[in-house]
Amino acid sequence: MLILVRHGRTSANAAGLLQGRVDNELDEVGVQQATQIAAALSRGDHRPVRIVSSPLLRARQTAEATSELLGIEMSIDERWSELDYGEWDGIPISEVRAEMWGQWRADPEFTLPGGESLVALNDRVGAACDDLAREAASRHIAVFTHVSPIKSAVRWALGTAEEIGWRMHVAQAQITRIGFRSGAPVLSTFNDTSHLEPGRPRTSS
Repeated sequence: MLILVRHGRTSANAAGLLQGRVDNELDEVGVQQATQIAAALSRGDHRPVRIVSSPLLRARQTAEATSELLGIEMSIDERWSELDYGEWDGIPISEVRAEMWGQWRADPEFTLPGGESLVALNDRVGAACDDLAREAASRHIAVFTHVSPIKSAVRWALGTAEEIGWRMHVAQAQITRIGFRSGAPVLSTFNDTSHLEPGRPRTSS
């Protein structure tokens, strides 16, 4: 199983800023969420035996909590970095010109000013998923990453050519699981945040 974890909260998340390659650390809530994620991944049948992380600090800090609890050394893969927002990095969505935002939503090949297109994101995340697929078909691998790569990985799992990321909500510190059946990826759970609120039923939507 491929276990996709979105990092804990940062001050930029709390302020509603676009956060791509800007290297923010977790805030107090994010540190607590990292602990809750680690506890969740240490229980049950889906305990990972390998941990992969984006190189960005907020993902690494989230992964470190699980790495330390389970005694598993994590590896870094640049391909799981967040979408490069270029000139938009660190600004509120409200400051992006409406026509440019509309163009971005309408055209997956639209490259953000100084940044990256969704096509480029899908290419690198798809390659990262392909590289992990054979191992993940028999062992549990946890990947600590960001909202856009998780959407891209779900798109990879579903095998859709259409850009579907705009139709997904990926919550802070959520866990998404991709299983494998006869070698093919199968979306098992999506946007699970039950570990953040003890006693709350697991969500799959």
